[in-house]
Amino acid sequence: MEAVEDVAQRPHCPWFCKPGRMDRTLYDPLYFVNIALFSRALSVHSILFFLAFPMIHLHQVSKVVASGGRPLPILHPLSLSIPSGQFVAVMGPSGSGKSTLLGLMAGLDRPSGGTISIHRQDITLMDEDALARFRGKTLGFIFQTFHLLPSLTALENVRVPLEIQNDPGAGPQAEGLLKAVGLAPRAGHYPAQLSGGEQQRVAVARAFACRPPVILADEPTGNLDSANGAVVMELLTRFHRERGVTVVVVTHDPDIARAAQRVIRLKDGRVVGDDLNGKKTGAGSKAKKPKSSPTKKKSG
Repeated sequence: MEAVEDVAQRPHCPWFCKPGRMDRTLYDPLYFVNIALFSRALSVHSILFFLAFPMIHLHQVSKVVASGGRPLPILHPLSLSIPSGQFVAVMGPSGSGKSTLLGLMAGLDRPSGGTISIHRQDITLMDEDALARFRGKTLGFIFQTFHLLPSLTALENVRVPLEIQNDPGAGPQAEGLLKAVGLAPRAGHYPAQLSGGEQQRVAVARAFACRPPVILADEPTGNLDSANGAVVMELLTRFHRERGVTVVVVTHDPDIARAAQRVIRLKDGRVVGDDLNGKKTGAGSKAKKPKSSPTKKKSG
């Protein structure tokens, strides 16, 4: 009786700090209100916690190789953050470090310094086996030269990553993806029987097969004519929009740059530009001041 009176005399407070037995607390008229408010607070906190971590984060990442007995910097220390769901184009002249940067993001190469986190996991701390497992579940790849297995049909090539993950629905999913890229009638054809544009569409379907949160593409339209390049680009943007994945594309193609949400420009291994919707966002780029027209002095 004393416990009940003690609870009744206290001002209302959240159920998790109110004294007394749970069955007594259930009679509190604000009990379920407090639960709802506390749960909502947790949800908001979880969302903010998730948003605080970008999908891809590079901190002071560098790459140096030996050339003629001397160190040759390929990438100078750079830091980048790419949020979840962003479509990013990485541009720059040949030798600027674009493909090196993409290879580091993919864990195909090791940085000389710095850390790389993908999907909130530091891949620079992983061994080769852990990296292979991570890539299989987290990353999808699209290469300039397609990299289809010549002894497998288009359908079988798309099935490969699903089979590796022991997905019981590998067959129907692969068929659905080939249909999505417009190649259902060519499912039984081998790569040698497909045009370059068709091979790249198979490669796009394969990259998205396991629904990875990140897609990395190295010059995906580089070996295609303008018509086939436009088809592949349309597929990339459509899958990005429908699936909400993070896409990073290394390219020289200005059409891809225009379609991207963000353009990062490299030169001599350094970030020299970072544009988001036409606005400068990176420290490596400075907004140009508008030129002021000279004013004529009034003669006295």
